[in-house]
Amino acid sequence: MLQMIEQVNTAVNDFVWGVPAMICIIGVGLLLSIRTGFLQIREFPYMLRVTIGRMFHKKEAREGAMTPFQAVCTALAATVGTGNIAGVAGAIAIGGPGAVFWMWVSAFLGMCTKFSEVTLAVHFREKNEKGDYVGGPMYYIKNGLGGKFMWLAVIYSLLGILTVFGTGNATQVNTITAAVDSALLNYGVIDEGMKGAVNVGIGILITAVVLLVLVGGVRRIGMVTERLVPFMAVLYVVLGLGVMVLNAGRVPGVFAVIVQSAFSPAAFTGGVVGSLFASMKKGVSRGIFSNEAGLGTGSIAHATADTKEAVQQGYWGIFEVFADTIVICTLTAMVILCSGVDISYGAAAGAELTISGFTSVYGNWISIFTAVAMCCFAFSTIIGWGLYGTRCSEFVFGIKYNKVFMIVYALVAMVGATMDLGLLWSIADTFNGLMAIPNLIALFLLSGTVVKLVKEYKLKRNAG
Repeated sequence: MLQMIEQVNTAVNDFVWGVPAMICIIGVGLLLSIRTGFLQIREFPYMLRVTIGRMFHKKEAREGAMTPFQAVCTALAATVGTGNIAGVAGAIAIGGPGAVFWMWVSAFLGMCTKFSEVTLAVHFREKNEKGDYVGGPMYYIKNGLGGKFMWLAVIYSLLGILTVFGTGNATQVNTITAAVDSALLNYGVIDEGMKGAVNVGIGILITAVVLLVLVGGVRRIGMVTERLVPFMAVLYVVLGLGVMVLNAGRVPGVFAVIVQSAFSPAAFTGGVVGSLFASMKKGVSRGIFSNEAGLGTGSIAHATADTKEAVQQGYWGIFEVFADTIVICTLTAMVILCSGVDISYGAAAGAELTISGFTSVYGNWISIFTAVAMCCFAFSTIIGWGLYGTRCSEFVFGIKYNKVFMIVYALVAMVGATMDLGLLWSIADTFNGLMAIPNLIALFLLSGTVVKLVKEYKLKRNAG
């Protein structure tokens, strides 16, 4: 039975992340970039001013909403996760160093895609029965494209519900248990026979904490993520930059290998990765898995922002992709490639490859810090995707079932803590791709609305 599921999933995954998907993802990103005059380049300095420049301004959000900074932290909480650690390692192992180059390409176009998603989500959002802002792809499909496209909004929401249990929860908890087990084993705190009991304890703890955060609503989620995300990002960036500094002589050569390998992967992988498309596919798919540009999920968090300017919140979307992929994913790649660890090209790899990069430079003691970073990354993703799943469930089944969904979602942590999730990782990757389809259709059809909103905002900005 499992073998049949694996075969079906592989076939669907190959199609979803095949040539049509690459054309659609890159094509929609390119279309939006052209129609907005490559806003991600032209407005990059302004984006920095209205995001980083205002990051530490104290502001209280209204009831049922988050501050713009809390909203982006929640979105980053969901995106800055195991995809940045395990996903990048897997992309390099299967697609060669050139996969990193294609991640950069997907991020460049993804900045405008994410900008458009966030702008549309804020513009077409609603207030639910509790007075909370609700928005995202299902709402800009419903309110932007009209009732005849309601079926597309429902499909997106149903796929979102299915995706959050794997991508947002079980696989993340599995990564936490792997990181904790590795650190405890390295220090001799436990032996192999004790791992099962430790993992059950981790599962129970995560279930309780996730439920406690989610039932507190958007304000509690925002309060948790605005503290957790900056801490984990700074910790990881400092550790990653340290690897680069200690291997400064290798850095220029590594960047050269990344670019050259993008177009001739066989020359750098001993022929194991011989296809340019294989490298491109892994880079683009893992880039999207990490920054979620094209999936539309991050816009669900941004829709909760206490702001009147949809376009201004959209600039946070550009910042989000830049921080997630250009900064953190690149640092992960540099840790692996600069440290000189052995890479078995063509074989599956995950977080252990990234951890090997750190330990080969700093020594085994660093495993405790990488464990903390990975736990923060994974837990923040669980919280962010918990919000996404709740909103998708609410759209289909109504607000009265929100608490039921939260309980089920929290309990899934036990599955992630106690089971082997090799197949589930692959299924999560497939559902991620399927979610992109209705969202990309909506972005294509609403691209004119994005252009209109940008022009209106620029007129108001010029008028002061």
